[in-house]
Amino acid sequence: MLYLMHWKVKDGCHSQAVNKFLSTGAPMPENSTLVGRFHAPGSGEGWLVADTEDPLTIYEHASEWSEFLTWENTPVFTDEQAGVVSTKVWKQ
Repeated sequence: MLYLMHWKVKDGCHSQAVNKFLSTGAPMPENSTLVGRFHAPGSGEGWLVADTEDPLTIYEHASEWSEFLTWENTPVFTDEQAGVVSTKVWKQ
């Protein structure tokens, strides 16, 4: 399953967050895959898409960064996945 993880740097934590990111690369926990990470220039926020069958890995990753970042995590589906459900529900 895919998860869209929106992060925002907490006030006063930008330097520490960047230093941690540069020194670790912010790897995802075991049993999850980083699909992509996106940064909004100058905003102190960004998004990543993770793929995992274990939602606890999403919790783990957010917890690893919770000292510096706030998170909003949302399960998401691809067009193909949503299309299957939409066809089932809406196709007459």
